[in-house]
Amino acid sequence: MGWEFATATRIVFGAGSAREIAPAARGFGKRALLVTGRNPRHAARLVADLHSAGVGCTPFAAEGEPSLDTVRAGVEAARREGCDLVIACGGGSAVDAGKAIAAMLANPGDVLDYLEVIGGGQPLAHPPAPFIAVPTTAGTGSEVTRNAVLHSPAHGVKASLRSPLMLPRLAVVDPELTLSVPPEITAATGLDALAQLLEPFVSVRANDMTDILCREGLRRAGRSLRRAFLRGDDLEARTDMALASLLSGMALANAGLGAVHGFAAPIGGSFPAPHGAACAALLPAVTRVNLRALRERAPQSPALARYEEAARLLDPSAHDADALVGWLEQLRKDLGIAPLSAYGIAAEHADSLCEKAARASSMKGNPVALTRDELRAALLAAL
Repeated sequence: MGWEFATATRIVFGAGSAREIAPAARGFGKRALLVTGRNPRHAARLVADLHSAGVGCTPFAAEGEPSLDTVRAGVEAARREGCDLVIACGGGSAVDAGKAIAAMLANPGDVLDYLEVIGGGQPLAHPPAPFIAVPTTAGTGSEVTRNAVLHSPAHGVKASLRSPLMLPRLAVVDPELTLSVPPEITAATGLDALAQLLEPFVSVRANDMTDILCREGLRRAGRSLRRAFLRGDDLEARTDMALASLLSGMALANAGLGAVHGFAAPIGGSFPAPHGAACAALLPAVTRVNLRALRERAPQSPALARYEEAARLLDPSAHDADALVGWLEQLRKDLGIAPLSAYGIAAEHADSLCEKAARASSMKGNPVALTRDELRAALLAAL
């Protein structure tokens, strides 16, 4: 089987690696738009480092999950201040915002012209402005993906700005930046990373390279997610989860995702459910439904053996794929993940959400085509 693999131009990983950001930025431009989340706790040090390296800096706060207007405002600020590179330092939302701003800073028109599903879907005409991704949570792996997930309130959905050109020029993954992440965010982002390792592992687009990444990522998440949740200052556990998140981003960018993320896009577009929390709530239910559908309609599918292997990678004492569902459900409870009903989602919303999920690009990687009734069963089980 032939395959190809793409990721960020350069990745720097390890405790203390944040010191590499400013010297690298100096080689990319003279003034950076520094995109942060609502709590830019690491920005002050980075601003000082950039100034010491002779790089100007314009801070830009992208609060919450990025919308089309977030990107428009960021591009306007970057052009007004003469920024020629973009650095995002924050969670997955900040990194996605920075990635999209860098793309639109170098391309004409409006972001909606390029957005898939609800927009024009045009390919980028020009490579983005140089972009450096610095994640401060361990979850989305956005520092090594080729898309940015953006919210369009007018359409009630999230959709991706996607291009191979959007892979960051540099990803700096420093586990020390995650030490202060609170338990609830550690749980939601960690389970998002876990979903992004399991879904590519069983994806119809899985390949030899992504298999290697997923196996290692699942092993590390299985042994360290609970530890990172219980002891935020456990650097070894944080390092495992930072690497698991990085590997998940590399895997999903090359093998795709599945029904968990197929649901996450319309849920996040219509309800106040953070992406990681939605994925965490859906993961056990979707896994159960996928296993049942595979056994009924595709008993020879290699995904069944993959699910069994994933169970053992996460829990060496597991004996079969059904143990995986139980392990995921127990983990969800142990980490205090709220059901989807906590965000106002109810049974009457199921038809609309299932219809939108069925059209989501992530659904193309699911190991089996799910019927509308199966999608509904998964969603209702996660309420």
